[in-house]
Amino acid sequence: MSALDWLVLGGTLLFIVGYGTWRTRTAGRTLDGYLLGGRQANWWGIGLSIIATQASAITFLSTPGQAYDDGMRFIQFYFGLPVAMVLIAAVAVPIYHRLRVFTAYEYLETRFDRRTRTLAAGLFLVQRGLSNGLSLYAPALVLSAILGWNINLTVWLIGGLMISYTVAGGTRAVAVTQQGQVAVIFTGMVVAGYLLVHYLPPGVGFSEAMQVAGNQGKLNLIDFTFDPSDRYNFWTGMTGGLFLALSYFGTDQSQVQRYLAGRSITESRLGLLMNGLVKVPMQFGILLIGVLLFVFYQFNQPPLTFNRPVREQIAKQSEFAPQLQDLEQRHATLFEGKRAATEKVVAALQKENNAGQLATAQNQLETAQTAIRELRTEAQTFFKKAAPLAEAKDTDYVFLTFVLTYMPRGLVGLLIAVVLSAAMSSAAAGLNALASTTVIDLYKPARPRSDERHYVSVSRWATITWGVLGIAFALYAARLENLIQAVNILGSLFYGTILGIFVVAFFMKKIGGNAVFWAAVVTQALIFLLFQTTNIAYLWYNIIGCALVMLLATIGQQILPRGPQVGR
Repeated sequence: MSALDWLVLGGTLLFIVGYGTWRTRTAGRTLDGYLLGGRQANWWGIGLSIIATQASAITFLSTPGQAYDDGMRFIQFYFGLPVAMVLIAAVAVPIYHRLRVFTAYEYLETRFDRRTRTLAAGLFLVQRGLSNGLSLYAPALVLSAILGWNINLTVWLIGGLMISYTVAGGTRAVAVTQQGQVAVIFTGMVVAGYLLVHYLPPGVGFSEAMQVAGNQGKLNLIDFTFDPSDRYNFWTGMTGGLFLALSYFGTDQSQVQRYLAGRSITESRLGLLMNGLVKVPMQFGILLIGVLLFVFYQFNQPPLTFNRPVREQIAKQSEFAPQLQDLEQRHATLFEGKRAATEKVVAALQKENNAGQLATAQNQLETAQTAIRELRTEAQTFFKKAAPLAEAKDTDYVFLTFVLTYMPRGLVGLLIAVVLSAAMSSAAAGLNALASTTVIDLYKPARPRSDERHYVSVSRWATITWGVLGIAFALYAARLENLIQAVNILGSLFYGTILGIFVVAFFMKKIGGNAVFWAAVVTQALIFLLFQTTNIAYLWYNIIGCALVMLLATIGQQILPRGPQVGR
């Protein structure tokens, strides 16, 4: 990176963090002010905070690579989200606001008992604590690989900045900094999309790029095929995705805390509905950048692997360097043939009555693509042999490789700032929620007579503790493999059970705490068992977990001793 890029990167991050800390310097004097910002957030601030909380760095590292490799079908993952926003706004928001709770899990004690509240809070703490560590590790892994940064220092940079302003200003500091972070994220992605189209060859504009992408199967937006093992089709998104969104936005404190801070039920509802309207188009735009990357690399030769450090490591080994050079030379030769065939396809698409010319060009392109696929399969086998510890899938590096190779000076720093801003915005909200749940659901019930100043102090220490634990887990995660995908899977292992508890609480009024507690314990064990022994797509765990809690709680209510009914 150039000096200008470092200036843009450092200036952007320091301004956002500094401004957020300064704006919220008086927010942490009361527990309500520290944990919920005094419940004064307006609807658009809530909406932006919800968007920033879910848009982690992985969104901007992995999603373009997902579309580059697999097309647009990942968008179906979000089809159930708008429906979930409407349901949560109608059912959960009024209950949470009426009870004036600090966390979602407080409600469970009024409905069931403290044991059920503690179980749900504990499941959240385990899931979110691990997710926060992974959210720090994933961008640090990619940035350290692409930029040559020390991964431990990168983790501490992201984690240290996040801890500093979250401890200082609590929820309001998170919300204010997220507004600046969202602005940086949207600006960076719009610039990247514009430049991708601008860098295409003369005569190839956006419409031609979409024709090329569609011609090669990358605009596969909707798939109505029902397949339980397929993670991304219409039915998975509208069922499993719906239940995941219901659990994440309705019971996960990192999201619930965003709209608990609203000044009224209406403001909280509008913030949720804003997210429902914006999220799918936003993900569509990010996936579209991945498709444009695919089209860009039809005319510009991509590397044999986007994981540049692995390539450089192998190139230095005398045993493997000659074979690497041979593979790269063959790849360059085959790519020239593919580029020529792609240009013929574009020319045919631009003409009328082009069926014969298009068919000929398409056959040439398919022949070239087949040869390149065979070569890349051979190359993957070679990379596995030459660098067995390296990550096999390189699509997470596609977007940053483009940024560092083709972006003008200054914009590189801006796009790196996008990744770091997304990492901090998501992790800071999670950290804030972890501290809230620890103090409100675990500590305060054990120390009910302490004053507010004491609870605020404990909240700050809880924030620091969870932040350091997240950093420690991220550093440990460097010893493990395939963690980027684990971020998506981890939530589904817990969310179904938690959602089931809340569904019983909201709608199954005759079931008491003893039945739902044991139903949740058994369900969580069964979900872990299914994960270990089956290949069911992870989104279905949200439906299975929720349904099992409801079923087992109904049965348990008939056969288990009935504890005291705390509330309805």
